[in-house]
Order: sequence, then structure tokens, then C-alpha cells
Amino acid sequence: MVEVPDPTPGVCEVLIQIAACGVGYVDALESLGRYQVKPLLPHVPGQEISGKIAAIGDGVVGLAVGDRVITQIHGGFAEKTVVVDTAVVKIPDGMEYAQAAGFKVNYVTALHALRDRGNLQPGETLLVIGAAGGVGSAAIQVGKCLGAKVIAVASSPEKRAFAQQLGADQVLDSGAVDFRELVKELCGQKGPNVAFDPVCGPLFEPAFRSLTWGGRHLVVGFTGGPIPSLRANLPLLKGASLVGVDVRQFTLYEVEKAEGHLQELLSWVAEGRLSPPIGKQFEFDEFIPALEYALTGKGLGKTVIKINDV
Repeated sequence: MVEVPDPTPGVCEVLIQIAACGVGYVDALESLGRYQVKPLLPHVPGQEISGKIAAIGDGVVGLAVGDRVITQIHGGFAEKTVVVDTAVVKIPDGMEYAQAAGFKVNYVTALHALRDRGNLQPGETLLVIGAAGGVGSAAIQVGKCLGAKVIAVASSPEKRAFAQQLGADQVLDSGAVDFRELVKELCGQKGPNVAFDPVCGPLFEPAFRSLTWGGRHLVVGFTGGPIPSLRANLPLLKGASLVGVDVRQFTLYEVEKAEGHLQELLSWVAEGRLSPPIGKQFEFDEFIPALEYALTGKGLGKTVIKINDV
């Protein structure tokens, strides 16, 4: 840790006193230099923050000192930061800072994946792999908000119980030898309409083979290790689709739509339809253990670093 001068907001900028910063698998990969986008050095980790506006610059519209907000930045492991006002979004009064710190990326990913890429319809069945992680737990809750039946796949009794607490209708052990048979049984001898897969590990092909006719397998990430492959005849035989989900490019190329998704999700929080779980919390000086923990895949929900009491 180093001490630096407090930043000062310029025109159309706000100064945020950071309350919490989300810590994810990508943050750990970036810090190790293993992510597909290499950060410039010196690198300060942290992308998603929540906090309170401490000062505003000239020309800021729609924001005021004291507003509770979230934003996405580079260098979230800090006590204060300056952000352009258009990148700042107010959060509902009842939303905790720890909930908000890991909200945007995971929940926008889930809504973009399920609605835009997977065309998930009310009454359809959604299979969520890696269901206890940050983006998997978001997919459970968003899937329920969209009217789907959710089957959550996780590796331990603790993770499966956590998924049920979030609203999963049924749960399944990711290590089950008879995985495909169990999925078929849970789907009334058919298969899921959509598979949400941020792991793309050993269950990648079995999950795709389990899809019902016209199913959609969403490739969200590769926390399972080596990137798997799929024989090209399988999509043809099942009339199924293998669909990529990249929220980073979605927010770059479809800015207004992504902003609309975030506002819709926050409205669901305000209405009580969504209650994001709070994962394991670390103190600010525990940033190294926090990054190491995020890399393990053991967490329930989003890992968070507490930075300031605001």
C-alpha cells in the first residue's frame, strides 16, 4: 500500500469515497498477467466499486454530494477515486455497499446472456453450471425473474444449499457420474432449453448433449481450466446453438442497451425482486488473500473488499 494525494474532481467529474470493491476471478488473472487483456504496469487491481460521492466538479448534472453510487473503474483498490459523471449510477436506498460492489458485471452479464443471447422464455428450463459463484448466482436470480425453472449445478452440499436459497428450483452435483441421466430426469425426460456455463470444464459437452431440441448453450467463461472443444455435428443433430457471451464487448458496442439492462436490474433490487448475496468479505489490507481466494472458485457469491465506512 502507498499513500498518494487525494484526487480532485475536474469538470463533469465526481470524487467517490469508496466503501467496497468487488474481487473476481478476472481480477486475479489480471494481477497475475494471465488475462486476455494485459494491464499496464504499475497495475492497481479492482474494477467494480460502490461508495458515496464526496465532491463534485463543475458541470455535473443529476448527481450530488452524499449520493450512494456504483461505477466501474481501473484501480478500485483505493480509498478515493475520481470518475466522469456519466459513468456513475445511483443505487437503491436499501442496497448495501457490499451487495453493490459486485453487482454490475455479474448481473448485467446474466441478463445479457439469458435475454439477449439465450432468448430465455417464461416457462423454459435453465441449467446453471457453477451456480454458487458470482455470475452463476446472478444467473439463478435473473433466470427466476425472467420466469424460468432453474436447475443449479454445483460441486458441494454447501454450494447447492446456497443455490437453493437464491431460488433454484432443483440442484445437481457437478460430480455426478450419471449427470446426463439426472438432468433428463429433472427435465421430465427432456432437457434444458438453456445452459448457462461460466465454467466450460468437464461438463461442457455433457451439458450440451443434454439440451432439448433447439437448446442454447451459453459460453460465459472458462474458469474450468483448459478451453474445451465441441464436435460440429452435435449442434446440427440437436438443432442447438453454441452462443458466446462477452459482457465487456457488449458494454462497448451496445452502450445504451447495457445501461438499460443495469437500470432494469437496479429497479428489480428496489422492488425486492432481486437480493444479491454478499460473498466473503476481506479488510482492505487483506487484498492479497482476497485475490487468492477469488482464484480458488470456493466462494459463494461475489468476494468483496471492505475499504471505508461511509
